[in-house]
Amino acid sequence: VLVFRDVSLEKQLEKEILKSQKLESIGLLAGGIAHDFNNILTSILGNAQLVKMKLNGQPDLQHYLDGIEEATLNASHLTKQLLTFAKGGEPVKELLSLKTLLIENVEFALRGSNVTANFNIAPDLWPIEADKGQLNQVINNLVINAAQAMPNGGVLTVIANNCTGEKINKLFSEKPHKHYIQIKIIDTGIGIPKENLTKIFDPYFTTKQRGSGLGLASTYAIIKKHDGWITVESELGKGTTFVIYLPAKPAAVVTEEKKKSEIEALKEKRILVMDDEEYIRELIGSFLDMMGIYCEFAEEGLEAIQKYKKAMSSGKPFDAVIMDLTIRGGMGGKEAVKEILNLNPSAKVIVASGYSTDSLLANYKEHGFIGRLSKPFTLDELNKILIKILKNAN
Repeated sequence: VLVFRDVSLEKQLEKEILKSQKLESIGLLAGGIAHDFNNILTSILGNAQLVKMKLNGQPDLQHYLDGIEEATLNASHLTKQLLTFAKGGEPVKELLSLKTLLIENVEFALRGSNVTANFNIAPDLWPIEADKGQLNQVINNLVINAAQAMPNGGVLTVIANNCTGEKINKLFSEKPHKHYIQIKIIDTGIGIPKENLTKIFDPYFTTKQRGSGLGLASTYAIIKKHDGWITVESELGKGTTFVIYLPAKPAAVVTEEKKKSEIEALKEKRILVMDDEEYIRELIGSFLDMMGIYCEFAEEGLEAIQKYKKAMSSGKPFDAVIMDLTIRGGMGGKEAVKEILNLNPSAKVIVASGYSTDSLLANYKEHGFIGRLSKPFTLDELNKILIKILKNAN
């Protein structure tokens, strides 16, 4: 008696295990370099912005500083791609409407190219819970790849629909969900050779003369960390289709954040900054000084706790604390925030870091932090988070 057994699903699972092992090795590399690298990028970006503010009316110098900013942000983008593979690069999720995100990112990525975008997005598209920055990275990577595959121009079609999870869960999902969003990104480009289709999501695999080969690998890792799935179909000379499935929340309602017509004054606020790098302390101090904010500094957690306690007893408590997560040879932010909250349960503590060895940055509120700054950050980002947390402070 002949017995036939479909082993296609088993083979697919074996491939996924191999991919996960490759991504984990990249994660170890990322964890070793990202913290220091992002500190350096923070200093370069911040100081370039400070100089720009001092050089109003000198367009030649402004142009050079714009170049420094752009190069720094590009370097930051590469670091974020590396961090995608690290265990600490967990998504910082919020409720999102995909329609606006898709349209804005696709149009931005195609700016200056000879490729036309065609959108077909369901008007009742369900919201998703996702990391906005990481999804921006996914769309950007896929659209740039598609544009490069159409050097003589073409049409990029973006389709987004709602779908149920029955069929998807059987094929793909390790963590089943009832509802999904399906996104299709279809190009009319040169296509991908059959022998490369199984390799395109591998770290450092690339057929381009320029590029790191991390774009599609980081895209794959991001989708997996969102309990989603990404597949690819391609035919030489006819184009490529990427299909993404992301868990959806049909009952959720996305509320648009209202933009303020005026920025609340932050002058005379008092902030404590904890970081083990002197140049980072000086940079944040310069930013705060420009906002009219008084600040003091600490190199590690025990010093920060002592200064916070002293300020409370003097009757001039700090309105907020900004602390680095990782401190060499001293107490870091994870431990220090607990002690500060013991002194003052309503303390407003912001965590600032370029990397975490665990998922703390994704779940910062669970550890007592009220806000999060990812290095490198800009003056505008610092300003926004301080306004947000201090707007109701006395």
